[in-house]
Amino acid sequence: MTHRILILGGTTEARQLAGKLALRDDFSVTLSLAGRTESPVAQGVPVRVGGFGGAEGLAAYLRGEHIRLLIDATHPYAARISANAAAAAKQVGMPILALRRPGWEPVAGDRWTLVDSVAEAAGALGTPPRRVLLAIGRQEAGAFEAAPQHHYLIRSVDPVEPKLALPDALYLLARGPFPEADERALLEKYGIDAVVSKNSGGEATYGKIAAARALGIEMIMVRRPPLPDVPSAETVEELAAIVDHLFEPVADRGV
Repeated sequence: MTHRILILGGTTEARQLAGKLALRDDFSVTLSLAGRTESPVAQGVPVRVGGFGGAEGLAAYLRGEHIRLLIDATHPYAARISANAAAAAKQVGMPILALRRPGWEPVAGDRWTLVDSVAEAAGALGTPPRRVLLAIGRQEAGAFEAAPQHHYLIRSVDPVEPKLALPDALYLLARGPFPEADERALLEKYGIDAVVSKNSGGEATYGKIAAARALGIEMIMVRRPPLPDVPSAETVEELAAIVDHLFEPVADRGV
């Protein structure tokens, strides 16, 4: 029997999990991407791109495609998608698992200012002009038009279009991982004195945290949004083990 699994992705871990599960002959894995990145890296399994139309649309898809398990491996800040996933799974009566990488924790030497939103981050920069690295992607960069006095270096995977209504903004296209040494060189080159980041967690983009600590630079850190209470794991290996246990091959049960 083939078990059809839908993974809501967009993260490195989602791609790794899909590849790992696809190794089992009795799993049919589809990876769903929201389509917000213009040129996503190759995923290695069948990919579906685009939204579902909220929880109702996702529930209809799960029924229509005879999905047996839904896995939420979206970005920690994709709160609406996670809420829709939990609601759809409940509506269909389907098991749901979440892959949630741990958030970063401040350590000695860090200068973190915690805020609850990107808009709050713009205000937390203060009134005097500063030299700011925006490391939040392109989706919410427009919030900083409310603080036009600062000098911005805006880093994103895809171009920010249209360009922001800011008098002094440089745009840097780059895709992680970002090693600490490279991040330190970037911060020093542009004289950055504040970094705005989301608490994404993981190693790929931790370099800016360590570099800011070494240089004594303030981090404006956007807290994670609340997410649904569903069974979850922190690593690809841990979640894959849970899935294996859910769909343990009959031969392994000694039947």
